[in-house]
Amino acid sequence: MTRINLTVDGARVADDVEPRMLLVQYLRERLGKTGTVIGCDTSNCGACTVHLDGTSVKSCNVLAVQADGAEVTTIEGLADGEELHPVQEAFRECHGLQCGFCTPGMIMQSVALLEENPQPSEEEIRLGLEGNLCRCTGYHNIVKAVQHAAGQGAGQGATS
Repeated sequence: MTRINLTVDGARVADDVEPRMLLVQYLRERLGKTGTVIGCDTSNCGACTVHLDGTSVKSCNVLAVQADGAEVTTIEGLADGEELHPVQEAFRECHGLQCGFCTPGMIMQSVALLEENPQPSEEEIRLGLEGNLCRCTGYHNIVKAVQHAAGQGAGQGATS
């Protein structure tokens, strides 16, 4: 077992983990952060996307021990109490989801995209989300949601 210390959604956590435990498993199984979805187990779908020290990562591709000392933000950590993050609200308003399976990863990647580029073009949004797969929506409403969030200033000073 290896001791790790990290901050998850603003809360300090210290725990002993198996060195081979994936961050996605740690978040879901140990911390109950089930909004971080296990999709493909191969880092292809992006459903497990979280922010690790402010960088968007696929948590199925990171060991929990690699997050030692880091700050992790999950989909559960975006909202401010009952108030949704602007990107979450935009996905709701623009119907940027269908079955919802990919939605947490799409939202986390969209937040990172807007923090890097607060006013992306449609092409830049599609490029920025290319590592996240949706099998239901055809991406049109997802792109609309990101454009709407950008128009609401979601990438200008938003925190993750």
